[in-house]
Amino acid sequence: MIKWWVSALQLTELFVSTANVNRIVKEEENKEILTTTETSVDDLPPIVLVHGIFGFGKGRLGGLSYFAGAEEKDERVLVPDLGSLTSIYDRARELFYYLKGGQVDYGEEHSKAYGHSQFGRTYEQGHYPEWDEDHPVHFVGHSAGAQVVRVLQQMLADKAFNGHENTSDKWVLSITSLSGAFNGTTRTYLDGMQPEDWRNMKPICLLQFCRLGTIIYDWLDISWLKAYYNFGFDHFNMSWKKKGIFGLIDCLLGNAGPFASGDWILPDLTIQGRIFGINVPSSIFGIHPLLFIRVLQMSQWRHPPDVSPPYKGYRDEDWQDNDGALNTISMTHPQIPVEHPSQFVGHDSECQPLQPGIWYYKIVEGDHILFIVNRDRAGVQFDMIYDSIFERCRKHAFRKSHQTLPDEIHQ
Repeated sequence: MIKWWVSALQLTELFVSTANVNRIVKEEENKEILTTTETSVDDLPPIVLVHGIFGFGKGRLGGLSYFAGAEEKDERVLVPDLGSLTSIYDRARELFYYLKGGQVDYGEEHSKAYGHSQFGRTYEQGHYPEWDEDHPVHFVGHSAGAQVVRVLQQMLADKAFNGHENTSDKWVLSITSLSGAFNGTTRTYLDGMQPEDWRNMKPICLLQFCRLGTIIYDWLDISWLKAYYNFGFDHFNMSWKKKGIFGLIDCLLGNAGPFASGDWILPDLTIQGRIFGINVPSSIFGIHPLLFIRVLQMSQWRHPPDVSPPYKGYRDEDWQDNDGALNTISMTHPQIPVEHPSQFVGHDSECQPLQPGIWYYKIVEGDHILFIVNRDRAGVQFDMIYDSIFERCRKHAFRKSHQTLPDEIHQ
């Protein structure tokens, strides 16, 4: 069964099996370097590994590790189990309560707009209840997990959690992204999202099979099976116990549920989803990331000529280079709707010291899922990548001050 799930994940990580990997390390400016050489394990800031689409956290799939055991490389690593197909917004809310503790609150306005319960599961004891500005956290996100962390940081800056009015973006000490989807991906259109109506799928496509299977899986609500793997839609109450047979038919026909409202992961990964969805303002960032990618080709898709382009200045050729799951233009640095400064790095020494407000990137070997699930596929590269990530987190991190981008608008 585990081997089947490994194969399934390799096929369903945005429905590709070969791709490339990028890594972005986002660290934030501080007046002084924070060292951990003389601190106890309990005093170390946790490193939180956030999975991507179709992913899973600790305890799922019979104990299989999404990050292929990388969490064992450091004394204090957390691996939350978030909805594998739920929206970026919902996953960010879940991640907050996973760390802080309490009942997940998706927000009254959002919940009414998308037709699901306002409250979700309860964490009686948060995995890091002391989390605050004085006890910040390192995040490492793979694929869509990187965007989850960016949106969570925005929510922290906006003080968007009831009962937690003291949150700020400084609760995030650093962010490392492995193949992060910062600007969306054209792969979503190949798999079935409509370019002209990015919230909905084509009538016949690969994603429709995914939709039908997920609805039936949640409706059956087999406890041991959902404990083994969960798509994360419990707050939509699609179980037969609450919906009955007519509720199932309603969901299958597209009249109810997450796929009807658009509150799931794929719309968030379209190019338009990055423009019209949740966008983290550049004003809260003081960043200096490093990116590692190897460009392959996925040039089958062209934007329909009779459909308005997703943004002004869009060109198909800019989106041709990719890793099979994500376009290179999406992984280097945030560019939509506001482009952040970036710099190509041939050697690490060229970006020392790192300057806040710039995304640094360089080329290395790898593929999109090389550093997850199956450790043997990556070989020594696996250890090199994760050792460097954890070493950077433990050696130093910078608290940030406000950085203003050239095109930032002040009120």
